[in-house]
Amino acid sequence: MSITVTTWSLEQTAPTDLRPAAEPEGDVRIVRAEVPSPEFSRFLYSAVGGDIQWIDRLSLSYEQWREQLTRPGVETWVAYEKGTPAGYVELDAQDDGVVEIVYFGLIPAFRGRRIGGHLLSYGTARAWDLADRWPERTPTERVWLHTCSLDGEHAMDNYTRRGFKLFKTETSEQPEQPTPGPWPGA
Repeated sequence: MSITVTTWSLEQTAPTDLRPAAEPEGDVRIVRAEVPSPEFSRFLYSAVGGDIQWIDRLSLSYEQWREQLTRPGVETWVAYEKGTPAGYVELDAQDDGVVEIVYFGLIPAFRGRRIGGHLLSYGTARAWDLADRWPERTPTERVWLHTCSLDGEHAMDNYTRRGFKLFKTETSEQPEQPTPGPWPGA
């Protein structure tokens, strides 16, 4: 059985495009995971994407995860609420001053608590100043991402509220997948 999936690509072309969300109340911190850890990244990936059909990285070997995470300009920023991982944003510096927000999301238990807008704002700001931490990378001139109809119901609204503009829409048929999660709904 297949399902129709719509994928939207969005971008910012100047740091002034970013419209930051308010910081959530309480003890929410965002910290860069500076030591590349395939185990931790796979945990974040499956915990955030387990209920929304994130499956593209599940078949990667430990070495493939490590290779991805150790490339210059790849960064993982993790949101914590009271010391517990709540979600993450993964940045990937590409050629010609382009930074892709490759993955972004919250673990289901942390959705709807105003953490997502703050994390996206913070991650986007880090995409814009990424060359400050990676002098071998070209200064950022464009930040882009894609989302799809399988993502959370508030994803597109969050992106447009942060100042991302739609530049491409694609529709495809994909095989329906079981929820991969660490367990259903994780």
